[in-house]
Amino acid sequence: MSSSEGVDIVVIGAGPIGLTCGIEAQKAGLSYVIVEKGCLVNSLYNYPQNMTFFSTSEKLEIGGIPFISDNPKPRRAEALEYYRRVTLKFNLNVRLFEEVASVEKVDKGFVVQTSKATYHARKVVVSTGFYDLPATMDIPGEDLPQVTHYYKDPHYYAMQKVVVVGASNSSVDAALETYRKGAQVTMVVRGPEIGRRVKYWVKPDIENRIKEGSIKAYFNASLMAVRPGQVDIQTPDGMATIENDFVLALTGYKPNFDLLRRFGVQLSPDDKLYPQHNTETMETNQPGLYLAGVVCGGMDTHLWFIENSRDHAEKIVRHILQQDLSQTWLPV
Repeated sequence: MSSSEGVDIVVIGAGPIGLTCGIEAQKAGLSYVIVEKGCLVNSLYNYPQNMTFFSTSEKLEIGGIPFISDNPKPRRAEALEYYRRVTLKFNLNVRLFEEVASVEKVDKGFVVQTSKATYHARKVVVSTGFYDLPATMDIPGEDLPQVTHYYKDPHYYAMQKVVVVGASNSSVDAALETYRKGAQVTMVVRGPEIGRRVKYWVKPDIENRIKEGSIKAYFNASLMAVRPGQVDIQTPDGMATIENDFVLALTGYKPNFDLLRRFGVQLSPDDKLYPQHNTETMETNQPGLYLAGVVCGGMDTHLWFIENSRDHAEKIVRHILQQDLSQTWLPV
């Protein structure tokens, strides 16, 4: 697309909800483009290779296309295949590996500048998820190469001393999988117990491994410092220094708040940083700019999932159509 052409909608983010926005726009006869800074469904691609979804396959469906899985709970690889096939089925206008640099409000809509093109649009939908930016611990040594905020495959950690920070689904999965590949695993948990939202079929497993001593766990504890070969852990009984090869700091992730601020979206003044938007139309305080998906929840990233935010796309397109938007608009 050249800079002289325009579209009705630019969708930022090619995750499941961004793709759903494209499907709904296409069904409504609106021109659109979906721009994504990484690969298709980039966040899902970066999930652990062996990850199993909490949701059943039908709750992950978009565009009315059945998601057939051999498992009661689909796995990451099945989801990647499903969303790729849906994208091809609808022939969605997706531009991958194209990062958005700026969104500027103009008289007739928006100018969206990316790493590869300039788009002129009546409306903009931000569906950027939250998985790209880890919630950092801000401790000495966090930038060392032995520390990572992402976990992919357990084999890499075989026969190593591994510290897993957190007690969420990702932390528990990493602890169990690396332990079963022969790692010596220590969990550092800020609260008094394993997280209550951990998958119900996994929670007894991790609790039993901790109880029998196969996995060491420090509760009501915090990782305080990382050095080559060791870490410091603040525990209720004082500071503990243990030998360490790798730290999996699976402390959660957050939306790109700086990007939202640059777009002019107002955030709540508390630590939740909820982006301002109308829950009936998904329009933000910036007229014509909408939010869709987990980005709507601010730091409460557990509020929105694929299954309960699929209708965001319908709300957005319905609101756009109600404004009698011209389907043949070109920028002046």
